Amino acid sequence: MEGKIIKGIGGFYYVKTKDDIIECKARGKFRHKDMKPMVGDNVDINISNGKGVIEDIYDRSSELIRPTVANVTQAFVVFAVKNPDINFDLLNRFLILCEYNNIKAIVCLNKVDLASTEEKEEIKKKINDIGYDVLFINAKKGEGITLLKERLKNNETVLCGPSGAGKSTLINTLINRTHMETGVVSKKIGRGKHTTRHSELIEIEGGYLVDSPGFSNIDISFMNKDELRYCFPEFEEYNHNCKFRGCLHNKEPECSVKKALQENKINEIRYNFYIRILEELLEGEKYKW
Repeated sequence: MEGKIIKGIGGFYYVKTKDDIIECKARGKFRHKDMKPMVGDNVDINISNGKGVIEDIYDRSSELIRPTVANVTQAFVVFAVKNPDINFDLLNRFLILCEYNNIKAIVCLNKVDLASTEEKEEIKKKINDIGYDVLFINAKKGEGITLLKERLKNNETVLCGPSGAGKSTLINTLINRTHMETGVVSKKIGRGKHTTRHSELIEIEGGYLVDSPGFSNIDISFMNKDELRYCFPEFEEYNHNCKFRGCLHNKEPECSVKKALQENKINEIRYNFYIRILEELLEGEKYKW
């Protein structure tokens, strides 16, 4: 029987099938393969006397470590629109992480009541111009939540962003936590014992929401310098048109990306950010040997 792991704790995995939620253990073969089931995994299970055993894990489209969850397709990147003002370097780092993990990013700007119409339009244009959607919300008041819920359908969605941006408030608003605490599904998997140390998937609006504050670690030192250029969507049409194969779009001559930059087809601030991150990665590589 096919299903999806929606919670894992203490060696037990709770698998949502078409008709029920089954408590499962994992076959020992996964330990020998050095592969541990993760929340979000699509799996095959066998059921006997109401208990299940995970027999197989399907290939993952993405894999996050913090929170530990597989097959995330979408991220709500949550920043406050003001107080503090948006740190665009920080935002860009989160967008890089989403691209690296093959996750579609939607920028959600919280505390929308603090910004004027002109300020909102200026910020929206900056972010739209580099290829990302922007949604304005007020998590506490529920403004913009209907639009977010429409984006949940057919997706497995995680939240990310800096501390204090309102991620936990947004999760509580999206899933109506008071209602969830008393639901049948909640009782089945013991939501009263839930802590944010364990990821959990909440079925909502035809999709799943990762019930965790999301990832706030923006360390990208693990990335290879050759991977970075593929984390900038606006570079995509130029990446393979440079004179030199493996061009890093930095000091190489006849670079297609630098030509696009000169023609104002690529945002200069974003390009300069790319160079700063590239230099970080190059500097880091000196100390790996």
